[in-house]
Amino acid sequence: MGETVRTLAYGEWPSPIDAATAAAHDGSPEFAGFVGDEVWWTEPRPAEAGRRTLVRRHTDGTEESVLPAPWNVRTRVIEYGGLPWAGAVHGDGPVVVFVNFADQRLYRYRPGHEPRPLTPLSPVGDGLRWAEPVLLPERGEVWCVLEEFTSDGPSDVRRVLAAVPLDGSAADDRDAVRELSDGRHRFVTGPRLSPDGRRAAWIGWDHPRMPWDGTELLVADVSPDGTLSGARTVAGGPEESVPQADWTHDGRLLYASDRTGWWNLYRDGEPLCPREEEFGGPLWKLGQRWFAPLDDGLIAVLHGRGAQALGVLDPETGELVDAAGPWTEFAPSLAAHAERSERGVPPPGGWGRVVAIGAGPRSGHEVVELDTRTGRARVIGAAHEDAVDPAYYPEPQLRTFTGPDGREIHAQVYPPHHPGCAAPAGELPPYVIWAHGGPTGRAPLVLDLEVAYFTSRGIGVAEVNYGGSTGYGRAYRNRLRGQWGVVDVEDCAAVALALADEGTADRDRLAVRGGSAGGWTTAASLTTTDVYACGTIIYPVLDLTGWGTGETHDFESQYLESLIGPRAEVPELYLRRSPVEHADRLSVPFVMLQGLDDVICPPVQCERFLARLTGRGVPHAYLTFEGEGHGFRRAETMVRALEAEMSLYAQVFGMRPPGIPALELGT
Repeated sequence: MGETVRTLAYGEWPSPIDAATAAAHDGSPEFAGFVGDEVWWTEPRPAEAGRRTLVRRHTDGTEESVLPAPWNVRTRVIEYGGLPWAGAVHGDGPVVVFVNFADQRLYRYRPGHEPRPLTPLSPVGDGLRWAEPVLLPERGEVWCVLEEFTSDGPSDVRRVLAAVPLDGSAADDRDAVRELSDGRHRFVTGPRLSPDGRRAAWIGWDHPRMPWDGTELLVADVSPDGTLSGARTVAGGPEESVPQADWTHDGRLLYASDRTGWWNLYRDGEPLCPREEEFGGPLWKLGQRWFAPLDDGLIAVLHGRGAQALGVLDPETGELVDAAGPWTEFAPSLAAHAERSERGVPPPGGWGRVVAIGAGPRSGHEVVELDTRTGRARVIGAAHEDAVDPAYYPEPQLRTFTGPDGREIHAQVYPPHHPGCAAPAGELPPYVIWAHGGPTGRAPLVLDLEVAYFTSRGIGVAEVNYGGSTGYGRAYRNRLRGQWGVVDVEDCAAVALALADEGTADRDRLAVRGGSAGGWTTAASLTTTDVYACGTIIYPVLDLTGWGTGETHDFESQYLESLIGPRAEVPELYLRRSPVEHADRLSVPFVMLQGLDDVICPPVQCERFLARLTGRGVPHAYLTFEGEGHGFRRAETMVRALEAEMSLYAQVFGMRPPGIPALELGT
């Protein structure tokens, strides 16, 4: 006998997915790699103040978190961070180096021993930071990116490739760190060494470009004493983005470039598998990897339009075979087993092991291993476990909507979904439009219990990959050039109104929410359109006149030159587009959520906006969180934020959801 379906108003369905469940499953494993035959990765611990630990998977399949609290494996280089660890088998076991978040020092770690610092502290500005380490035990060094602050301002900074001694001799001596590059580029990625160790490749770029606008791929010769010479640019340019480079097993240079309008692969300059698909992505974190060359000449790749699949490319035939499995999305964190053996004899376990981090609409991110010889993939770590009955998970619909000028807008629509509830006949559901951050990014096609928190209660969610999003080629990405606060706002509104016009959503119960750049789109939407009944603004950009000039961090400090226009030429646009300038037009209730330690979108942005609203009688709540930066990491923060958002919708949309504490909206 089937259970009877209860008839309850949208937004009032009882759900087993409470805010604590959603918070406990927030975050995902990152930066998986091989240490000998073992696989290691970093993993979040929301219940331990949001730290990231290092997880070791032994060859027998057992997993252990090798660093107890408060160790936190995370680098702050370019504030978004990057690859924070590297490992190798040396002597009688693994040797690992990692960056610890609290002091940003590089540490050496051997299982069974306390971590030992390798780098010094600096009293200048934000000190010294390290990322994308490459362990070279035979040289007694670790090569990496050094970010060094030269004064107190967020842009008083230089970045070079550096060699750090593994013996700890630089732990108190900055002069013992050997600089490898000349600092000609403001931003650099970590070095990739050719198989014979004679050449190093890395990527550099400069203000005002972001790495998805234009980068340069550099190659230098490595002399026997470990110095680099003859650095030369071999690919890239002001309008060509190279986000990753590596070497094939036989010493040929492999890289991704969007010179055709799509990030495709090239080997020594020749295209390998030309397609109107993305084989790369936006470099937000140093050390992201969309491809990994294997020792048998094959290449593991991520590729696709929108969501990226994991596949294996044969560069000689152009054949590309995708891994079978339930995953629809892979993080740019590919690594290949690189135990190169003597005389070309495959090592135990074979040449064909690739590790990736994949997720799907019914599973969170998991560590996946692909056997390239069989094409079989399996979960080997951070395995998804259903926190609730999967019958409560939302079912995404991939949609393409038509926006202004007939342009295409990609979106993922999650209708309300509950196995035991239905709404009264004739009632239309409320919908929340989600604007992703970046803005040069994309909403991933994965199970997100925050989405499920709303859909299982009878509230629809639509994630809009507005013009400017990644995954659909350079032309789609460039739609936002000079148009931030216009195209993103128009595209979100077009999706919202289309859902209402087609009878999917209630026109009078539409909301908009987003964090970071999505917080900007939310605030701009609420101040320049009349589409939404309320909104949730999360660690936003609100005031362009301040954001960028010493008020944000270096990496994005000139992002607006492309998103808005050259500040020197169009200063009035910076005023006109800023939501803070139009706060007086805001007339609907909203919630604003902000971390007090955020250096990317600082609290002063919110404070300025709220000051302009004083006395206008707009119901709102401003919640701030101690110890939180850009992106909430602590379970208790996420619970309060999610329940506040739900309470806003309940009050504005006239719903009585069970078990949700009421948020007081003041004016």
